[in-house]
Formats: sequence, structure tokens, C-alpha cells
Amino acid sequence: MPLNTSRASRGFPHLTHLPSPVSRLPSPASRLSYLAAPKGALIARDLITLTPPIERALLIGAPRKGTAARHNLDEHLEELEQLVDTAGAVVVGSITQQIDRPNPATYLGKGKIEELGTLIDAKNATLIIFDDELTPAQGKNVEDATGKRVMDRAELILDIFATRARTSEAKLQVELAQLEYMLPRLTRMWTHLEKTRGGIGMRGPGETQLETDRRLINHRIRQLKEKLADVTRAREVQRQGRRGVYRASLVGYTNAGKSSILRGLSGARDVFVEDRLFATLDPLTREVDLGENNRVLLTDTVGFIRKLPHHLVASFRATLEEVIDADLLLHVIDASHSGWEEQRRVVNTVLDELGVHDKPVLHVFNKIDRIASETLIPLEERITNLLPNSVFVSAETESGLEPLRRALLAQTRALKPVSEIRLGASEGRLLAEIHRLGEVVERRTDGAELVLRARIDEALAGRLRRAGAQVDDGKKGSASPVRTDGGDGAGNADRLVDFP
Repeated sequence: MPLNTSRASRGFPHLTHLPSPVSRLPSPASRLSYLAAPKGALIARDLITLTPPIERALLIGAPRKGTAARHNLDEHLEELEQLVDTAGAVVVGSITQQIDRPNPATYLGKGKIEELGTLIDAKNATLIIFDDELTPAQGKNVEDATGKRVMDRAELILDIFATRARTSEAKLQVELAQLEYMLPRLTRMWTHLEKTRGGIGMRGPGETQLETDRRLINHRIRQLKEKLADVTRAREVQRQGRRGVYRASLVGYTNAGKSSILRGLSGARDVFVEDRLFATLDPLTREVDLGENNRVLLTDTVGFIRKLPHHLVASFRATLEEVIDADLLLHVIDASHSGWEEQRRVVNTVLDELGVHDKPVLHVFNKIDRIASETLIPLEERITNLLPNSVFVSAETESGLEPLRRALLAQTRALKPVSEIRLGASEGRLLAEIHRLGEVVERRTDGAELVLRARIDEALAGRLRRAGAQVDDGKKGSASPVRTDGGDGAGNADRLVDFP
């Protein structure tokens, strides 16, 4: 039997269990009715429509006693229901239980498993979804006890990522995470095959198939890691081309509005925006014009979520390196969500795993248009006291992103100190370069020289010095021009020299 890594083996098999062509043939009775129809009578030829069945899911929430999760149980189940809706199923019920520790055999206690079986019959459920990650043995035992398929939160998220992946890079990363998740669960997938006692010459076909599949999966995992290593190198080349440009990355909980902010600031209508979890998997970079010759490269990244499978974090490391290489992190938070503080902690935990905890962070509280004014004012005061480096925006209202635009402008200006530049009155090309790439604050003449006070970055200041201009940015020894013609200045006064 061939290796099955299809969607059916990961969660929702209804897409692969469509009726066969044989099942669409008319029955003998219907064929006799056709023959008995009078000549000239119209025979109905309605198109046969095949609608995949909708999974009916039961949600299981079992937080441990004494943990903060037990206080947010309803909110966590609501988020799990959103994940189920994104995956294409419908929730028909839920069961909750506070446990001291998970049962090593079935996660829940014996009584709850019996209650689960009763609820399955009452609700006609076809799928059981746990809010916590199950071991392979726990998943198999619950399936045996209930007769229904069992998924955990990690498998559900992997299934959603598989349906959302669009680019080849995202598909590679999702496939790697799926295979690493599937590898220890192969025994559960092959329970229908015969197993005999071990020993030379005594291996059953089930055991042989398991060994074959493990070898094939491990080989495929190695291939995917090699391809993703190539992706990492390619992205590094792309980032090299962006050196010298201020870069900011949008990070945050899924569905916090990162893509909406990117589209609103850049004006790019090709940025995909949808009010669903994990609408964006691939990083997308757009240039944002902040005005006054200040620009920033803004990158949208995949959203995070509570209990994000560690396989996904590892697989998407090539994508998340955009975060590692950014000059500024814009941590987008849904201010209208009642659990925004927990979501902020979840994102910070993932950022710590990526090793970017020391990056400068600007907290962007989004969706303030959904909050009543009498609630918003005290909320802003509380957040400002807790996180002074915060701005409050709305991606849906006119001028709602101006506070963020002003904050980004202040960040880019900080990298461009006001410098005094002296150059000859005939240096038209240098003057145009300063106006094009810098921000001129003051202009005057001093005899035969033009004197400018302008905000310019280090790259432009270096090129101006090489071209013979005097640039004083307040640093010791910075006013002396740097010649590129051997020291006499002949023939190079009007030529800009790029950095190698």
C-alpha cells in the first residue's frame, strides 16, 4: 500500500471519499423506467451534484487545575471553534473537565469518556477535537473507545495551514511540519493491517508497511529541509539588497489586523485581507512612503496563536527570519479582544523562541473603532501606563493609521541626524541628491558656498564626503571631506561614488 500523506490522513477525509463513477450509474429499476417512457417524452437529465459531507465536531477542553487556563476556558473553546470553522467543519457541542493531570491512556477520565460517547450519539457527531495536544497513544485509545476520529489542536492547525498555503515555499514548510507530526503516529494510521508476533520471517504486513513508511517519510523530511535551506539562502540574498533601508516587521496574534495595516499604509491593493484566522502565511514586503523623503520597508508575517505547534515554528523559521533581520518590530494587538493581554504574552513567547527579544518593539493597538469611546479612554490610559511605547490605530477608518505613520517617521528620522553640509554653488547634482534622499531643514549661502542643514543617513553622508562636500553631523572629525582622487580634488567634485 503506498504512503498516504493526503489530507485524509491528517484530518478531514471527506474530500477524498467522493462517490465512485459506478455509484452514479442508474439502478436497474430506473433503467426500466427509461425504457417504459413513451416516445417523445422528455427524460430528465439533471446534473449530479456531489457535495462533501460537513464534519460535525465535538470540542473537548480539559485545562489543568491551578493553572490560568481554567479561568479562560470559555474563551479558549471559542477560539477553537473559530479554528474549526476555518477548517470547514461545524461545532455541535462541547465537553469540559478540569483535571489534575492528563490520563496517560485517554487524557480524560473514564467517566468523561463514557459521557463523550453518549454526547456523540445525541449530537450525531463525526469528529472529536481536543484543545490540547494528545500523544499518539491517547488519540488511538479515544478513537477505539468512541468509534469516531480524533484530532488535537496541533493537527487542526496543521490542516488549516495546508489549505491556506499558496506559494511553493509555504507548501514546503507546511508539508515538513505535517510529516514531522505524522511520523510518531503511523501506528495509529495502520490499525486495519494485520500484525503478528515479531521475529525473522514472522513479520506481518502491517509492521512491514510501517517500516516502509517511516523510511519514506524520513527521506522526504531530509529533502524538504534541504529545499528550505535553499529558500533561506535566497531570502538572505534578497535581504542583502535591502541593506541601508529602514525595515519594520509586523508581528502579532493571528487576525489582529496586520495585513490590513500593511495595505492601509502602503496603499497596495494586492495585499490579501480576510477576517479569518491564518489568512496570511507568506511574508509580504511593501514600501511605505512616510513623507519628507522618508521610506520604510514593511513586512507582514504569519500570525501566531496559543499552543502553536512547535513543528510549525521550526518549519517557518525561514519565513520568520524576516522578523530576525528587521530594525523594528511592530507588535500588532487587537485592542477590542477581551484576551489581548494573554495574546500579547503568547506572541512574546514565540519571539523569545526566535531570539528577537532584544529588538526594539512598538506596540500597535488596532481595531479601536470597535471600542466604545467611554471604554476606549480608560483603556488607552491603562495601556499607556503599562506599555509607554504604544500607539492606537484603526485600519478601517480614515486617518486611523496616522499615529503609526507618525511613529514610523520619528523612528526613521532618528537614524538621520541633522547635518550641516557645505558644497560649491555649482554642485547641482549633489544638491539634487540631497533633496531627493534627504530632508532639507535650512538653506543659505556663505560666500561661494551653499550651506544646508538636512537630515541624511550615513550612506548619503559618506557619498557626499567622497564627492568633496563637507558634512558635519556633530561627530568628532566628521567635517573633513574624503577625497577619492588622490587628495587634490581634481575632476571628482561633481561625481557621487557609491559604496561597494
